[in-house]
Amino acid sequence: MTPLLFSPLQLGPITVPNRIAIAPMCQYTADDGSATDWHLQHWMNMAMSGAGLFVVEATAVERHGRISHGDLGLYSDANERAAKRALDAAKAVALPGTKFGVQLAHAGRKASSQRPWEGGGALKAGQDPWQTIAPSAIPMGDNWHTPKEMDEADFARVKQAFVDAAHRAVRAGFELLELHMAHGYLMHSIQSPISNKRNDRYGRDAAGRRSFLVEVAQAVKAAMPQHIAVAARITGSDWVEGGLTSTDGIALAGALRDVGLVYACVSSGGVSMQQKIPVGPGYQVHLAEEIKNGSGIVTRAVGMIVRPDHAEQILQEGKADTVAFARAFLDNPRWGWHAADALGVDLPRPPQYDRARAKLWPGSALKQG
Repeated sequence: MTPLLFSPLQLGPITVPNRIAIAPMCQYTADDGSATDWHLQHWMNMAMSGAGLFVVEATAVERHGRISHGDLGLYSDANERAAKRALDAAKAVALPGTKFGVQLAHAGRKASSQRPWEGGGALKAGQDPWQTIAPSAIPMGDNWHTPKEMDEADFARVKQAFVDAAHRAVRAGFELLELHMAHGYLMHSIQSPISNKRNDRYGRDAAGRRSFLVEVAQAVKAAMPQHIAVAARITGSDWVEGGLTSTDGIALAGALRDVGLVYACVSSGGVSMQQKIPVGPGYQVHLAEEIKNGSGIVTRAVGMIVRPDHAEQILQEGKADTVAFARAFLDNPRWGWHAADALGVDLPRPPQYDRARAKLWPGSALKQG
């Protein structure tokens, strides 16, 4: 019997060949939002990895929606051309059936930041900082920029920017769009009572705070052709007293399901410096399970899941429908190949690399330890 991890999954109009997804991972190496040669090699590597779905890093829908000067974007013709160049190359070497998605995002009050290896804090004077936006004028923390409180024009502009970036993504060749509603970025900050103190229709209560997220999802879904899948990464917990919980995740996931989104990737944290996260292998899986059971949407588990047998167990126990991996694939871009070997699956791979199969070269088996 084929392990669930290597069984196909229908996600609306697309079918992924297995339940392994590569989660979006920022590379902080773009040129004014445009993919570079770094992205070319990175995307090609991930395309051959054995994952059924590769979702490209958080990609800003407007220039000031970038986390840093190095963030990817889809707000210009140049961005679109560069993304198409890298994606075409990735598709040319991809394993059979591999699907490609892009995570559309706006960094909100966490924008105008340094790259992680430059310190990761707010850009300083002389580093070309810019004005950030948020639902309320509350900084992310000490020594962070104070964001501008969004007005109606800001909400309208951001919503249209998501739609425009979605059109660019489709023209570039992506088959799935993942809307970023987590990790303390703009959409998450609008949903969370920790960062949203508004008293208008986008505030007041839980329904008001999630309404803009649903409006953006509706607008993007309505603008897309039938063959494009739309999904979201959402928050299962803020890990802060008074913040979002899985109950809020269930309500948002249910609304997104009704709009027609094909899955919710359940992550957590990132909206407050006061968060207390019990980090460990699979520490967010219970949130995915609660949201799956409470909303009925297809869910994806993510968060320090490393071993193939652990991923298979999550699926077998019905805690999620698919599993996302991030650093596991940075550490080993052939993770999918070794997972297939470990679970007894004959996974197709490029014939140029076929001589490295475990049955032909014992070093492959040794690497699995």
